[in-house]
Amino acid sequence: MKGSVKPVKKTKAEEPELEPLCCCEYIDRNGEKNHVAACLCDCQDLDEGCDRWITCKSMQPETCEKIMDTISDRLRIPWLRGAKKVNISILPPLFLLPVFLRVASWHFLLGVVVLTSLPMLALWYYYLTHRRKEQTLFFLSLGLFSLGYMYYVFLQEVVPKGRVGPTRLALLTFGLLLILFALYRAKKNPGYLRNPAHNDRALSGSQVECLNRKGPEKTKGFPSADLSGSLNNRAPKDETKDSPRTSAGSPAKGKEDWCTKCQLVRPARAWHCRICGICVRRMDHHCVWINSCVGESNHQAFILALLVFLLTSVYGITLTLDTICTDRSVFTALFYCPGVYADYSSALCFTCVWYSVIITGSMAYIFLIQLINISYNVTEREVQQALRQKTGRRLLCGLIVDTGQYNRGFLRNWHQFSTLGVHPFHHPAEDIV
Repeated sequence: MKGSVKPVKKTKAEEPELEPLCCCEYIDRNGEKNHVAACLCDCQDLDEGCDRWITCKSMQPETCEKIMDTISDRLRIPWLRGAKKVNISILPPLFLLPVFLRVASWHFLLGVVVLTSLPMLALWYYYLTHRRKEQTLFFLSLGLFSLGYMYYVFLQEVVPKGRVGPTRLALLTFGLLLILFALYRAKKNPGYLRNPAHNDRALSGSQVECLNRKGPEKTKGFPSADLSGSLNNRAPKDETKDSPRTSAGSPAKGKEDWCTKCQLVRPARAWHCRICGICVRRMDHHCVWINSCVGESNHQAFILALLVFLLTSVYGITLTLDTICTDRSVFTALFYCPGVYADYSSALCFTCVWYSVIITGSMAYIFLIQLINISYNVTEREVQQALRQKTGRRLLCGLIVDTGQYNRGFLRNWHQFSTLGVHPFHHPAEDIV
């Protein structure tokens, strides 16, 4: 009997495991291993841009984008298991804000020029990133660094003058910590709508990093690489309108919106954020100051952060003016404080006060609009849509816009807002759009 030869099972070739990265190594946008020390090597895009600049030749927008992509990809800090990318948009406030404020302290006219140009530059950058539907950490970095720098100037220049006691300093410090806590809560999940069919496809941080290596996105202006490793699913500019669709399993017999991007049925008042790339439940707006949407789950924390910031900022401004202009009231010292530029320390404090006044004024306007919208039970997204479609009732020169769709009276509107995220609020059938 002939010996039978047993068939050999074919085994798949084992893929070689990647070597672990050291703290200074990383995988660049081309999928190749690179080192932090080689950040200035092999810079064809940067060399080409410098050559064209030296020869006074104009650079194409594509060249500028390649240069910014190269810089953002190589700007990293050593970290465990590979160097981490640093978002370029967080860097300008760290360097420019102290320089601008100290230059503005040299003379009154310099202060007027600098403090006038800073809001204009911030608005220009906002419209630049907002038009391109890009995420940016610039405003979050500016806000946090402004808080830290104002507190630093207060400790270094105001407290040593002896007019701020320990109790006042402790109260101001507590307000600052409360602001940071409220911002932390506001940065949490605003109420993202997830597709149940995709829940089992949740990506880990390593998978996201792998996807980023294979298909890096090109950004414009300051690149907005996600520091936390989350995917940024941006929608194109010519986004098709979502077609209304009736939900078969919904208890409310009304039409709901079908999101073609997230592939899910959105409940009433939910919208798709083209900057975050996901649908948000009861979306109010996308706030650049927290680099996140304001929705059902974090709207209360957002209002709390605004309120605490306004109270703390006004208190800090009052303490500073009371210290550098002792013989005048706070309001008078804000506009007339003779001899304040004779001492550089007092001039720096006075400049920081006016910078804080500008920021506080803008936040106070946002806070006022939020209070009005809550009182009429409308979101900022619904206000903008009503203004475009001319369906809302405008009051006080457009400061108040009442759509009338969800307004149930002042007290009931505030009661509904106070219970956001606690339990689902059931709208009548006519409220479902």
